[in-house]
Amino acid sequence: MLSCKSRETCSRARNLSQKSYQSFRSGLFHGSRSHANLSALTGDGMPNPGANYVEKERKMHDSVTSMRKEAQDYRAWILNGVKESVRSSSTTGPSTVSSSSTSTTSSIVKRKLLNAINVMQEGLVEREAEVRLLLLAAMSGEHILLIGPPGTAKSEVGRRLSKLISGSYFERLLTRFSVPEELFGPLSMRALEEDKYVRQTRGYLPEAEVAFIDEIFKANSAILNTLLTLINERLFDNGSQRVPVPLITVVGASNELPESEELDALYDRFLVRKLVKQVSSAGVSQMLTYYSGNEEASGSLSLDNVAVDMLVTREDIRNCKTEALKTVRVPQAVIQMLTDLRTYLQEKLEPPVYISDRRLVKAIQLLQVAAFCNGRDAVTEYDLLLLQHILWQQPEHSDRIRDWVLSQLSSDDGTKQVSYLMSGLFSRACRSLGNPEKLGELKNEAASLRSVLVERYRLVAVTLEGAFPAVLDNLWLGEEEAQAVATALQPKLSKTRTAIDSILGDVATLEVALRNGCDPVTLANLMPRHWADFIRNSDISDAK
Repeated sequence: MLSCKSRETCSRARNLSQKSYQSFRSGLFHGSRSHANLSALTGDGMPNPGANYVEKERKMHDSVTSMRKEAQDYRAWILNGVKESVRSSSTTGPSTVSSSSTSTTSSIVKRKLLNAINVMQEGLVEREAEVRLLLLAAMSGEHILLIGPPGTAKSEVGRRLSKLISGSYFERLLTRFSVPEELFGPLSMRALEEDKYVRQTRGYLPEAEVAFIDEIFKANSAILNTLLTLINERLFDNGSQRVPVPLITVVGASNELPESEELDALYDRFLVRKLVKQVSSAGVSQMLTYYSGNEEASGSLSLDNVAVDMLVTREDIRNCKTEALKTVRVPQAVIQMLTDLRTYLQEKLEPPVYISDRRLVKAIQLLQVAAFCNGRDAVTEYDLLLLQHILWQQPEHSDRIRDWVLSQLSSDDGTKQVSYLMSGLFSRACRSLGNPEKLGELKNEAASLRSVLVERYRLVAVTLEGAFPAVLDNLWLGEEEAQAVATALQPKLSKTRTAIDSILGDVATLEVALRNGCDPVTLANLMPRHWADFIRNSDISDAK
């Protein structure tokens, strides 16, 4: 036990110590003492340690302030370069194909297709998507299936396409009792006399360039095999000879989806699929106003006011796919998204949606054609929105595919990955400061990360400030559909741009710090948030 006198002595010492510490803190941080007083000697003649501390703090504060200003100026310089690039992109338009001759071809095709869309839509109310998809199927050498009730202009779009390209046209309604002669032509009597099984194909499907087959799933087994070969391989077995056919596209129509498994192969041959609905209440008024009391509104396609050089020709269609496959790139990001979508449809949906390998290959080729017709040299992730008309088995799958693609387009996973890279780079910088060899490596890594961020920022800025050119300027998306997509993506992309801007500021600050060879304490003051994460997630030896 301490005596009363000892306890009194301890109490005085403790009070004196607290007063001295509070006096020092007050003088150091609140200016109650001047720097001159702090640099004076202590009562026992020894130098005051607070003087050196304050001087170091002042120098560090000046250094941090200077580097922070340098980093802000550097970041502003980077963003000015990005904005200049965005303005340049908006002036020159979307990416063009590599060779000037191919670029010219693509530009001409796009102008013709824009004209064709306007011409084919004349008098057709709420059939914009059907017209665009039919043209895309034709340019890709594929076929389109229209599912919907009678009287919804399914056959009319096919007739208009044949008239637009001045192509031969064939139309037939199938029933359960239809015979091959109705599609492929009657047998030649003269050939039969010579023991030859040859059909007279003139005016029938084997000699048509555009065909409309209504109730196509009523096809029986006598018709099915020949029809499959003709549609898929563009070949027709006429007697002992297999002859090529000039078929561009088949417009198949049905009131319902196939129920028999033997029709699955025929169903899979139609790459593009569209559910056709009745005209809406708002559209009915427009339709009736157009046709009532208008003798010239016959409903048929008129090309009287269209310049000949602005018409899509059969040669344009036949050359389009070849040029597209030869010149249009498919980025790895697009391939990965398509792969992930297939996984989602086959493993995450109930019941699973089966996607054949043939359909996947044809889908990616159709996207190349879509990009080529839009005047681009590469497929973009926005082109994947077309998959809502390609990969479904039931009509309700279309909306699920669209929603999935939109969620991927607006995802900020890429930004999160870059953020993790930035944190890792900061951690290595903290461990490597003072090591000249490691410092050079860190500078290179920071420059590479900055390049990635700049390109990502540029792409997002081009999309936002250019009013979503890949969507709103897309031939194959209707005006309402494109506007809905842009509206859905804008908030998320704005958030992504803000996040990239923040990370870009961090990278610029780290580059300035590495350039100036600052010490860990200065780096901690420059980037306190990253420093806190580093301390929290590192070993105690790294923190020391």
